[in-house]
Amino acid sequence: MFGPRALAASVGVAVVLVLSAGAGAGNYTAGPLTNVSGLSPFGTFASCNAGPLDAPLYINSEVEPWIAVNPANTSNAIAVFQQDRWQNGGARGLVAATTTGAGWSKSWGAFTFCSGGTTANGGDFERASDPWVSFSPNGAAYQISLSFNESSFENAVLVSRSGNGGTTWGAPTTLIRDSGERETSFAFNDKESITADPTSSNYVYAVWDRLVSPSGKSKASFSGFEHASGYRGPTWFSRTTNGGATWEPARQIYDPGEINQTIGNQIVVLPNGDLVNVFDLISNHKNAHGQRGLNVAVIRSTDKGVTWSKPVIVAKLNTVGVTDPDNGHDVRTGDIIPDIAVDALNGALYVVWQDARFSGGQHDDIAFSASTNGGTTWSMPIKVNQTPVPVAAFTPAVDVAADHTVGVTYYDFRANTPSPGLPTDYFLVHSHVGGASWDPETRITPTSFDMESAPDAFGYFVGDYEGLTHVGNRFMALFVQSVVAGAGQPTSPGVDTTNRTDAFVTTVGP
Repeated sequence: MFGPRALAASVGVAVVLVLSAGAGAGNYTAGPLTNVSGLSPFGTFASCNAGPLDAPLYINSEVEPWIAVNPANTSNAIAVFQQDRWQNGGARGLVAATTTGAGWSKSWGAFTFCSGGTTANGGDFERASDPWVSFSPNGAAYQISLSFNESSFENAVLVSRSGNGGTTWGAPTTLIRDSGERETSFAFNDKESITADPTSSNYVYAVWDRLVSPSGKSKASFSGFEHASGYRGPTWFSRTTNGGATWEPARQIYDPGEINQTIGNQIVVLPNGDLVNVFDLISNHKNAHGQRGLNVAVIRSTDKGVTWSKPVIVAKLNTVGVTDPDNGHDVRTGDIIPDIAVDALNGALYVVWQDARFSGGQHDDIAFSASTNGGTTWSMPIKVNQTPVPVAAFTPAVDVAADHTVGVTYYDFRANTPSPGLPTDYFLVHSHVGGASWDPETRITPTSFDMESAPDAFGYFVGDYEGLTHVGNRFMALFVQSVVAGAGQPTSPGVDTTNRTDAFVTTVGP
């Protein structure tokens, strides 16, 4: 993901993971952490065409994970993440870690040169970002990538399909490709996601925002859209209706107007087959679609994405961002990215996001809102993180287990002290009554990790989002943490081979 904060401001690891459904509703416990990443499979910087070394490159570091479980075989899960993060955007590739119940193996789609992309297969890009994965009811998996060239600004949204549970991936399908800088405009596709329809294996939906600025207004970098006086960022959409054999031409489904944009688009499917797309609506002036500033919003489709409703505003999004409490350094979080989940049985919808309203604007907490009528109306936001001291909680994820239990994960800094480093932990809270009340939180990290050792990508960075799904009544959390302490940050372009971060998975439940 590129530039949203600026815009808003104008290995197979031989560890067994048991994916069995739990039962009952007592106190929740977290299982042991399993490292699903490890060292990079892409070799040295010189071993693939990763573009110019114009910023620090963190080889071996993983960030921004997502996870999905195969409904046709719940022992099969796929975790995806950025592999070898660049300081100034994207990674050398996206890796998929796959399990069938005992150990994890690595695979990848050909989204970049480093991961097998070529001009012939459409993966001829230097970098990739924003990994996402989803399973169809028949067990087919779909992985999506934002791929781009730092050297030319060319960018695309690519999809790859796996018919064997993530062991191998087919050649990517290009949903949209933009040349970057043009005579008429500059266009960049951002923050895509993909959702396989749980009611039909024929349908899969991809959604993203496409930032466009006038010619010559945004030449410095992909994060330069704040300098474009006439930019706009509508929501774009594509779908397959034949199980990935072909994809419909990408098209715009919502335009917030000039100097406004969407970000964080994500579709969920109601039990009746209707689609709900959540996003952050960023308005730089008051208009009919939302108040000036940031708004959590949804649009809905009753015909599998052919037509879409006007936006419904869930709530204002009042983030103040996150900084290191010791030195004021930025911590890059999911501060303007909402997450959404649906109860597959009764259709209840739940949305979470970072919000400073509960602290009087002093720090971000985790806000939660629910809808029981398909997203037409929403409950007043409530704070759900149980952080016991006045520090930031950030980057939430939400999911609904098979027994209707709602789970929300988040990071916070409650363990921080004046000593060197920034101890950080990961937690889950859950509700058995649709968010009306919440049981005690469960700590997922057995020991705190040092956020200051994570890659510095315009702030200490583990991801703009983290993964949360479930198997039966137990939640499965996928998140990134640093695995070294006290590692200094590079001060100039160069290759850092420290294994700064890894992606970990665990189950949480009764």
